[in-house]
Amino acid sequence: MGQCILLGLTVVIKKKFSASRFWDDCAKYNCTIVQYIGEICRYLLNQPVREVESQHKVRMALGNGLRPAIWTEFMTRFRIPQIAEFYGATECNCSLGNFDNNVGSCGFNSRILPFVYPIRLMKVNEETMELIRTPEGLCIPCQPGEPGQLVGRIIQSDPLRRFDGYVNESATSKKIAKNVFKPGDMAYLSGDVLVMDELGYMYFRDRTGDTFRWKGENVSTTEVEGILSRLLKQADVVVYGVEVLGTEGRAGMAAIADPHHKSDLEQFVKDLKKSLPAYAHPVFLRVLPEVNKTGTYKFQKTDMRREGFDPNVVKDALYVLDTQQGKYIPLDAEVYKKIQSGKLKL
Repeated sequence: MGQCILLGLTVVIKKKFSASRFWDDCAKYNCTIVQYIGEICRYLLNQPVREVESQHKVRMALGNGLRPAIWTEFMTRFRIPQIAEFYGATECNCSLGNFDNNVGSCGFNSRILPFVYPIRLMKVNEETMELIRTPEGLCIPCQPGEPGQLVGRIIQSDPLRRFDGYVNESATSKKIAKNVFKPGDMAYLSGDVLVMDELGYMYFRDRTGDTFRWKGENVSTTEVEGILSRLLKQADVVVYGVEVLGTEGRAGMAAIADPHHKSDLEQFVKDLKKSLPAYAHPVFLRVLPEVNKTGTYKFQKTDMRREGFDPNVVKDALYVLDTQQGKYIPLDAEVYKKIQSGKLKL
């Protein structure tokens, strides 16, 4: 909005997002750029095909949260020449932008001249998500293909590099790390795990704490959510890890929005085997009418993670993957006891 006002551009703002009317409005107002957040692109893909969706003048979709699994399909179906995905937050000093139409990337930083823009992916302990340091106490930059937390060097004299913090001093201190790039410096901790390729393009992996380990492997909730949603015809899917008594790590659990219980779980298992490695298959399913979302269409999973898979707590339909039978079976109180006692192997 600020840029549009400064440059004298015309802006169209609707009181409420409507997936069914979105392209009608784009055509009506001759929009050339649209902004998306969160899951909006997936909601548009979930609409029936209509003639008006290709009768617009949109040349670019700008925003954040477009899943790589539907990136190309979104461009192709709606005939949008360019996606401009970005990464950032109001208070952060390490924003990124992908303006090269590089599929799946949320931004770019030069590997030839990295200090022009002092941001970096730093290695973290994937279980605790704490920064890993050298014997000298400095953080360790990631190599291409290695997941790491995005950090930005704080330079208070530079308006673009400074970090003013929050009203809550405790929250501010949690966002600052010392001795990161060199002794005595400070850096802003984004709280997000990204991966960089050999060219310098960066790809969002997960919020710290969302990635979990199961059967000795790291599972990215963001990646699995995108794939499961595609398998279930763009349904809302939330993935998170839950603790199981007597097992190491966290078992994957997927909450699926299916108000009419139309999901074919037998076919779902078959599709899972083709799309994801076994360790990334959700062990538990929770089928509910809808999933809670924030005002920016991001999923809220804190409560569901806390409730876990206990049928005495969760009133929605629950299922567990029976590896011997190779299918999902209803998870009732009796099955829950077998899981807790170790009689049902996961």
